[in-house]
Amino acid sequence: MFWIQIVKNFIQILRSGQTPRQIAGGFALGAAVGLMPFLTLQGLLLWLVILILDVNLSAALLSVTLFALIAYIVDPVLHALGYFFLTDIPSLHTLWTSLYNAPIAPLTRFNNTVVMGSFLCSLILFLPIYFGMKRFVLAYRAHIGAKIEKWKIYQLISTSAPVRWYEKIQNLGS
Repeated sequence: MFWIQIVKNFIQILRSGQTPRQIAGGFALGAAVGLMPFLTLQGLLLWLVILILDVNLSAALLSVTLFALIAYIVDPVLHALGYFFLTDIPSLHTLWTSLYNAPIAPLTRFNNTVVMGSFLCSLILFLPIYFGMKRFVLAYRAHIGAKIEKWKIYQLISTSAPVRWYEKIQNLGS
């Protein structure tokens, strides 16, 4: 039921009245948060940016969930990327030493290989995720949405008894 609710929420996000820019911005910022380990300074700053900017919070939360699962799976790759940047590039060693001796920089936990790898990965993927999601929202609203609603499986799932029952229980709390 959890996955059906996530798909339903995602479709509602795509249909919402917000602009594709707001949805894509929330999704891209959420992806950056989801890729990075929690409880780092850059993670807290990204949450602050999500809350301050006019982005779709639902898209950000969905993206955090999705990319946290992806980050868990690709953790060894992120570790290798971080290890490479922290140890195998000698010209960066003085930068890492000076950052480590700075008063606030150690709160970012940049000296952890997974944190560094996930931070670099989120920097690399931010713009492709933003522009890809923006194009997807535009395509969904123009062409894909009406076609999906006509599918038998969509109609079957959206009108099924377990989904209606789950929605009733969920609405009891609010």
